[in-house]
Amino acid sequence: MSTVELIREKLSVLEPVKIEILDESARHAGHAGAKSGGGHYLLTIVSPKFAGKSALERHRLIYTVLQEMMHKNIHALSVKAYTPEEI
Repeated sequence: MSTVELIREKLSVLEPVKIEILDESARHAGHAGAKSGGGHYLLTIVSPKFAGKSALERHRLIYTVLQEMMHKNIHALSVKAYTPEEI
């Protein structure tokens, strides 16, 4: 399973109505973090689970779900997290 597929699978617990994951690893070739094998990803996710949560709380929730992948499969993760009402 690819890292993008694994991220998508793990984030399914947040019941996203939309999820886009862009692998930007090629743009960071030669970067110190890329040498360890961790990729760079851009995540856009829309979930009703974010209702009533600040941007920081949303990011913490996402990073908690992906915790075991951080610094192994994922070196850098840029996050845009919205509720369905915000889209």
